Amino acid sequence: MNCLFTIHLPDTVSAQASIRYLCYMSEQYLVSARKYRPQTFDTVVGQQHITSTLQNAIRQNQLAHAFLFCGPRGVGKTTCARILARTLNCENPTPDMEACGVCPTCESFNNNTSFNIFELDAASNNSVDDIRELTSQVRFTPQQGRYKVYIIDEVHMLSAGAFNAFLKTLEEPPPYAIFILATTEKHKILPTILSRCQIFDFRRITIADIVAHLQAICLKENRVAEEDALHLIAEQSEGCMRDALSMMDRIASFTNGHLSYAATLEHLNLLDAGFFFNLNDCFLSSDVAGALLQLDDALARGFEGEVVLNGMAEFYRNLLLCKDRRMVQLLDQPASLKSRFMETAQQCPPSFILSAISTISDAILNYRQATNRRLHAELCLIRLCHLQLTLQPGQVPAALPHGQEEPAPVKKKQQPEVSAPVLPAPQDAAAAVLPAPAAPPPPPPVPSRQPVAAVTQPAVAPVASAPKPPAQPAATASGTQPQRRVSRLDLEQFDALHAVQGNDCRRVLDQSCIEEVFLKFQELLKEQNKAIVVAQFAQMKVAFHLPDEVRVITPNEMAHTCAMQHRNELIHFFGKETQHPVRIVPELQEQAAEEVTVTVLSRQEVYDHMVRENPNLALLREGMNLHIDY
Repeated sequence: MNCLFTIHLPDTVSAQASIRYLCYMSEQYLVSARKYRPQTFDTVVGQQHITSTLQNAIRQNQLAHAFLFCGPRGVGKTTCARILARTLNCENPTPDMEACGVCPTCESFNNNTSFNIFELDAASNNSVDDIRELTSQVRFTPQQGRYKVYIIDEVHMLSAGAFNAFLKTLEEPPPYAIFILATTEKHKILPTILSRCQIFDFRRITIADIVAHLQAICLKENRVAEEDALHLIAEQSEGCMRDALSMMDRIASFTNGHLSYAATLEHLNLLDAGFFFNLNDCFLSSDVAGALLQLDDALARGFEGEVVLNGMAEFYRNLLLCKDRRMVQLLDQPASLKSRFMETAQQCPPSFILSAISTISDAILNYRQATNRRLHAELCLIRLCHLQLTLQPGQVPAALPHGQEEPAPVKKKQQPEVSAPVLPAPQDAAAAVLPAPAAPPPPPPVPSRQPVAAVTQPAVAPVASAPKPPAQPAATASGTQPQRRVSRLDLEQFDALHAVQGNDCRRVLDQSCIEEVFLKFQELLKEQNKAIVVAQFAQMKVAFHLPDEVRVITPNEMAHTCAMQHRNELIHFFGKETQHPVRIVPELQEQAAEEVTVTVLSRQEVYDHMVRENPNLALLREGMNLHIDY
């Protein structure tokens, strides 16, 4: 904003004094990154391992002639280089090896009039001539102070010729010359340069350190800031203090100095954590409509589908950390959200969280290539809504005790000899279908144990031909039972008998087990008269890799497409047969081309071979009096 001021001053006031007065009245605004730039080692945030090393080196007079400060942007590389250069030339350093700030060399440094400290931006001065000019100045001794310090920022931008011109001076500089190189890409620097420097690796500043520093600045600037808002700024800065200060200044201008959590979310264009908690509730309850409405609300507010997917991946990563209390310290979230994450993590099984992370990661990788990106994100949410039903043990029929055969609920010809009708007393049905093992504990009392074949009541309609829904989980420890689906067995009596016997009938997942189940699935396809699908599955093989992963190896694209189309059926069938939640991963494995042996034959050998194949060729040659040109 340009303003015009009219100031009436006495005639005795000179023009120079008037200009000074105007400069004083219109003090230049400085951003927080410049205004609160550290001036001493103890004010550097998050790099104590480097500042303490430099202070000890100055105290013990064990200084290297060349330093290389490398690390991410905005973590204090150039700041530490300036502090080191200022401290080296300070005439009266403190016992902690900090610059006094009042000696002539410190004052000249503060006023940018020091002739002993040179800063070179290698991004714009990267030629051989620039380095030659620098090395020509090195031979002159310092006019004030003990050292001439050369700070070269973004040193990786130097050309190869400039690096080579700098090698000799960097290796054997005069005793009063010290070089401090700063870069964000150490891998681009020549190894000959790295071997001549003392390397200091700067690390990203932690979220806790950034929040503490922002709170201190807010107190000095009389700003009101919520801790959750500062934590959100620190999280988005990704360990860069300069970015955090820039975001805080921008939000403070947007909110007139009051940094609230809601305003920070709005200004940074971020999704609230409550959005992902609501989505997770939809996934656990298989509420597809609710999940799609949540996504539509986010898209209506201007968020891209990729932002939603990335936020979901971070959300489930936090839930996975909360499954073990030893990993809670890795959770970089405000204290107000940690308890909610802990509570939600207890409601989600580990298999659900891991499968959700895998599904979301695949969706993120393919999001850029998707033609309809909204549909791609919606399909990911729909898969997550059905993920709980796929992994829930109660969605597959419960296993029978060891030694008992499981009646097939779909195949009529694999049912027991006598179809099981609906009995008037549930206890009788359970007792009839599940005979007692050889030496079991006493079963729960039942009114009668008459066999199923003896029950012939005309009023009861048989249900042998009706499809049977899968069994539900057993009763909980508190005595309350979840909602059960209708089944031809009395699940209450079955669960009670199964709990008394205490037998775990889940099959052990290994290579032989999954091959057997895979063959059963092919037989099921044959019974469903799917000849084309059976032909494709006959070419496939299965391999057991992880504790819950089965890979279906396909030889060609057509078989791979067929495996992808029947992936959900395979997951359900494997879960029913093994009582384990498994992950089916189709894998395309192209067959290697067979080696072809080429044999070079002479003309006589070619003719002999042709005669053996067709003897009439010899008669033709003799009849036409032809000769072979050897």
